[in-house]
Amino acid sequence: MEFHERLQELRKKKGLTQEELAAHLYVSRTAISKWESGRGYPNIESLKAIAAFFSVTVDELLSTGEVLTIAEEENKRRETHVRDLVYGFLDGSIAMLLFLPFFAERVGESVQSVSLLALDGVQPYLKITFLSFVIAMAVLGMLTLALQNCQGKLWKKGKTAASLTLGAFLVLLLVISSQPYAAAFAFVLFVLKAFLQIKRQ
Repeated sequence: MEFHERLQELRKKKGLTQEELAAHLYVSRTAISKWESGRGYPNIESLKAIAAFFSVTVDELLSTGEVLTIAEEENKRRETHVRDLVYGFLDGSIAMLLFLPFFAERVGESVQSVSLLALDGVQPYLKITFLSFVIAMAVLGMLTLALQNCQGKLWKKGKTAASLTLGAFLVLLLVISSQPYAAAFAFVLFVLKAFLQIKRQ
């Protein structure tokens, strides 16, 4: 018997609706519906909760093939979690450009290193563009760290693309505007993220 059939059978034996079971397991009714229709599996913690609630073992809930499927899904979840942590940290790290002296500014005959916030020797529109990209990436990094459990399809697909796109444009902008140290720093962050993305595929 497959997991979805077993879960449905156990729930009906207890005379529970999907809503009632969801309340007992602290999950949504949609999750129960998904599991019972065979469109997905619960994570390990939810499986343990289901087994405990119905007084059965996890082995009694799952076939051998399903154990492997759930293990693979759990592994993917962990990989996604780690990748989100790294992406969030790398994107958040770009905020260092605001405070550390990565930018070159000509003062008289000499060139000084200044932070982005202290940079005055460039056109205002260029500084605003730098600030916009750096702040956007830092905010994206914070959101990536804060919304790790967000299951929205648009967010899940868009955050990585947005991170890589912003990173590439920032590197290009810094190179064109002759800011080698800031460009090198942004490029290293971009390469690390690109490497993670390539390794994922």
